[in-house]
Amino acid sequence: MFVAGLIALVVTGGFMQWRQAAAQGGSLYWGSRGDDVYQVQQKLSQWGYYKASLDSVYGGETFRAVQRFQSSNGLIPDGVVGPATRAAMGLTAPQGAPAVTRGVATDRGEATLLARVIEGEAANEPLVGKVAVGAVILNRTRSASFPRTISGVIYQDHAFESISNGQAYRPLTQESIEAAQMAMGGYDPTGGALFFWNPSKPVSPWIWSRGIITRIGNHVFAR
Repeated sequence: MFVAGLIALVVTGGFMQWRQAAAQGGSLYWGSRGDDVYQVQQKLSQWGYYKASLDSVYGGETFRAVQRFQSSNGLIPDGVVGPATRAAMGLTAPQGAPAVTRGVATDRGEATLLARVIEGEAANEPLVGKVAVGAVILNRTRSASFPRTISGVIYQDHAFESISNGQAYRPLTQESIEAAQMAMGGYDPTGGALFFWNPSKPVSPWIWSRGIITRIGNHVFAR
């Protein structure tokens, strides 16, 4: 059976920095919201990095604008407004900026595993398609029909082709790392899907009995 699903965060270089920064109470990252996010957006807008509305929500546009600012200022482009980035922007530390959490407990091993499965299953997909694959895995950890951990979901028998054929263990790309960050931050472009598959490849007829939600890139996503 070729049925798949996955999600969660990532480790290596920039990703480890993201986890470390996110752990600090004053950091802002994907999912944060409030006046502190507004100030970041305002600064980035004034400097030409941010083109969207000032909505006080740390989503994809803010994340990428922060990365561009960091790259231009000699900082690690992890998309997190931690102490160094705040200082470079001339901002004071926010007071416990709230963040959206997906409620899934992960460690570095599982975060790395998530990124690897995203790479193995969706290497040729656009960024949103990679995020979608990661989101499926996180959604499964919340379902009574699946294991409660990322590793448990991924290592279920015949769950992911990339685990069986070894594609999940090839070198990670930055985009797969970013996709894992985005999924762990709360972005789910699938709308709650628990399954995904490529209809151009052989799959079990059973999978077509699932309720299809959407198609992203070459994958169909369903409940």
